[in-house]
Amino acid sequence: MSIALRCRCGKLRGQVDETRVAARAVCYCKDCQAYGHFLGSGVLDEAGGTEVAATLPAAVRFEAGLEHLACMSLSPKGLYRWYASCCRTPVGATPRDPRSSYVGLVRACLDAPDAELARTLGPLRCRTQTATATKPVASSGLSTVWVVVKVGAMLMKARLGGGYRNNPFFRPHSDEPVKPVQVLSLEERKALTP
Repeated sequence: MSIALRCRCGKLRGQVDETRVAARAVCYCKDCQAYGHFLGSGVLDEAGGTEVAATLPAAVRFEAGLEHLACMSLSPKGLYRWYASCCRTPVGATPRDPRSSYVGLVRACLDAPDAELARTLGPLRCRTQTATATKPVASSGLSTVWVVVKVGAMLMKARLGGGYRNNPFFRPHSDEPVKPVQVLSLEERKALTP
């Protein structure tokens, strides 16, 4: 079973293996908020959160429009944050080291109704970094611990089994991303933080 991955204008398209998604969460950290401001409207929820589906890069398959995939980073050591350059739809965030086999796919690129995501990926139970939300948001407490354990097990299995090597965001047998990375200056980064 798969979920369609699609940018808003439809030029970048692919599939996500729903069986390999570990959890859904909403992150309210300042970096996710800056990424949302970098891309423009329609990324952040009313409290400044970004919903993500935690999965393995191997679960993602791009089918069309790869020329529109773009990458940025909020700092020289920050996460790689991927998006569709054609319409500035967020795609997800990956660590800089492909051996850390993780991608947090942003809800905006998952082409499925909320009810379908809840049915196939499970309910949205985890809210992280709630102290930096722009409005009051309840912390998810023990649900966060469960998500960390589940994602950690997924990463460990990919690392030990070699599954981390199948990563569409990096060149084969390399730690080089498939696209050039736009690293923001400190001034550019500060301008994105309200």
